[in-house]
Amino acid sequence: MSTPDSDAPISPLAGLGIAVLAVSTSAILVRWSAAPSLIKAFYRVLFTVALLAPVALVRHRDALATISGRDLLAAGGAGVALAAHFASWFESLNHTTVAASVTLVQSQPLFVAVGAWAVLDERVSRRTAVGIGVALAGMVLMSVSDFLTASGAPRPLLGNGLAVVGAVTAAAYVLTGRSVRSRVSLVPYVVVVYTVCAAALLVVAVGRGDPLTGYPAREWLLFLGMAVGPGIFGHTVINWALAHLESSVVSVSLLGEPVGSTILALFLLGEIPTLPTVLGGAVVLGGIYVSAS
Repeated sequence: MSTPDSDAPISPLAGLGIAVLAVSTSAILVRWSAAPSLIKAFYRVLFTVALLAPVALVRHRDALATISGRDLLAAGGAGVALAAHFASWFESLNHTTVAASVTLVQSQPLFVAVGAWAVLDERVSRRTAVGIGVALAGMVLMSVSDFLTASGAPRPLLGNGLAVVGAVTAAAYVLTGRSVRSRVSLVPYVVVVYTVCAAALLVVAVGRGDPLTGYPAREWLLFLGMAVGPGIFGHTVINWALAHLESSVVSVSLLGEPVGSTILALFLLGEIPTLPTVLGGAVVLGGIYVSAS
């Protein structure tokens, strides 16, 4: 696979495994934080930019300077979509269970396939169509059962709906930036995307009147943890892996995130998923696997 990145210094599969473990901690860190959802999202992305920007300026200055206006515009659009993803998904975790939220937000490959068909005129195979149908049935099962049973979530339908919005906007992020990654190296690309994402989150947070300061040290450590774990070792490594592995391999591997997050929520939050949530989640993940493999 021809990419603008250098040869992989470590096994891409090993890097992908680390990334899946890292992103599995995201929902837990978000739940532990008591800050407003937009503030959590803003500082996660801002701290990620702060960690990556020096690398970009020192090692990738020429690549940054030569990004075309068209690619900058596309990366900016991806950043706005990513901001919408974080805002909706972080808020989702305030209303539904970790198992439901993470499973539903991980359905973004389905919406990537639908978006590629609708916008880019890409063919959807029968296998992909079947997988999408199965996953959608699982989403309905999960959301209805969470509403009808005692899942412990305050507003499961709202939370599940926001998680689906997070999946749709994540798909928009992937589709918007997909062509750019074939021409722009990883670090310059993500720095541009994350910078625009942080700026968009900041504008909305200020507009809502969310306080930017005054948080205890614990909150700042959680913000930093979100940036280092799910941010650097998670999503940034996933972007790197996409330059060395087939997208289907990456998509299927990411099905491990809902499983990891659910296990962590069980032990760290005492959150036991209901049987319908587990069954619905298994149907969703099965549909994603069928469509992405």
